[in-house]
Amino acid sequence: MNYTLEGQETERLKFRLLNTEDFNIWVELFENIEVCRFLGVDKIETPDERCKFWFEITFERYKNNLGGANVLLDKITNEIVGQSGLIVREVEGKQEIEIAYSILPAYRKKGFAYESTKKCKEFAFENNLSKSLISIIHTENSNSEKVAENNGMKKDKTIDYNGMPVNIYRIEIEDWVKE
Repeated sequence: MNYTLEGQETERLKFRLLNTEDFNIWVELFENIEVCRFLGVDKIETPDERCKFWFEITFERYKNNLGGANVLLDKITNEIVGQSGLIVREVEGKQEIEIAYSILPAYRKKGFAYESTKKCKEFAFENNLSKSLISIIHTENSNSEKVAENNGMKKDKTIDYNGMPVNIYRIEIEDWVKE
């Protein structure tokens, strides 16, 4: 199954796969330690090392058909605004598909997170990739919780995930059909 949204578009965004040439733009995200804490990479020493790790796991996901973050390009400027995608995860012993995203600082609070995650949700359900989708959100990340709620997701539970306290937000396909 293909979980990436390569070639998909929204009103303002184009989705493409991450490539090594994106490194110098994407490293900016890993300069903010709070963002790194929310992403679970805050124990890695430098922004360059964090970004390198991020690229390695993204490319590994692509290679093993486990989804992965897609680069989001602004259709007008062709600039990278962030990443968003579907990621196959194991949560409490069960395979789940997560809608994940990260938006670069200059593009936050402009609706790109909601727009991209909505497209991920529609793509997953329209292609019967899963009967439910989750977002794994650090318990202190209220901005991401708002994005999930605006995308029709509801808080399902709070768990420890890879050593982080997280809320699992979920939407079932039946609820999406009713939207």
